[in-house]
Amino acid sequence: MDYEPIDRSPGEFQQPLTETEIAAVTRTAFGAGATVRSAVELAGGYYNNTYRIDLGSDQPVVLRVSPAPARQARADPEMMRNEHATIPYLAPIASLLPRTLTIDFTHQVIGRDYLFQTLLAGVPAGEKLTTYPEPVRGTFFRQLGDITRTVHSVHGPAFGRVAGPAHERWSDALFTWFDHAAADLTDAGLDASDITKLVEVADRNRTALDEVTEPRLLHGDLWVGNTMLAEAAPEPMITGVFDCDRTWWGDPEADWPIYLALRKPGTERDAFWESYGQAGRTESARWRALVYEAKHATALLLEYHRFAMRTELAQTRGEIRNLTTRLATGC
Repeated sequence: MDYEPIDRSPGEFQQPLTETEIAAVTRTAFGAGATVRSAVELAGGYYNNTYRIDLGSDQPVVLRVSPAPARQARADPEMMRNEHATIPYLAPIASLLPRTLTIDFTHQVIGRDYLFQTLLAGVPAGEKLTTYPEPVRGTFFRQLGDITRTVHSVHGPAFGRVAGPAHERWSDALFTWFDHAAADLTDAGLDASDITKLVEVADRNRTALDEVTEPRLLHGDLWVGNTMLAEAAPEPMITGVFDCDRTWWGDPEADWPIYLALRKPGTERDAFWESYGQAGRTESARWRALVYEAKHATALLLEYHRFAMRTELAQTRGEIRNLTTRLATGC
């Protein structure tokens, strides 16, 4: 086997499989005679370990491996299982998704969840998009807005992660997530008091959150880094979407692509709204948007800690304190 793992220190969050483990999961998936010619770990992700596996056939396959259970967060546990539960609800964009070839949650071969998928055609948008002139990049964000709108059109049975637990009220789903995120920060040796204060302030206006009564499907991680582009198109053309493991049932305006599309007004991102439509303009919607912004910022805290990004960690803490003040004053 030609094995090319990413060089990681023993203390890093993402830990690669050994050659023996890769051979074992491949034989389990494809039969005792399956032979791995090469296994190349792919960069760009911050949670799962992902490999391009050459089995000697015309098309390589992708192996995704979740972190060991002890390394997973309380706020977003068993994300691969969450994605697996979501696949039937992603039918409206099925043509853009990789197909799951086999999946193993038994932990009998390795002590981690893993799956094999087809390899999407094209080039990662994270590598390709910036090679296009700025004036045509709006085409990408216009397509992204359309895909996001399509995902958000799917109705769900309750609020919360697709794999559960389910909540009758939107506020309960959000505050449960914040509580778990605060526990994750405490487990990591970080001060979670900013999150506790944020929830305390947001809880005073819980009724504004519960004006949202219809759960819709949220992708949770749809942006440049999780899309593929056609290799030689004159303008960016999205050919694939991957890593659908942060899905939720909730308010569409709480979704990650909405948050990022709003972050840089006056840029090519504005094209997102041409196909998606405009975000909420009511007073309650604007207040809820502050809670959603705080949720995304809170999710980033643990990632910044994992990757020792101290400057970003401090800046994001400041953002959360500022958002708490704005929630308290209603501005």
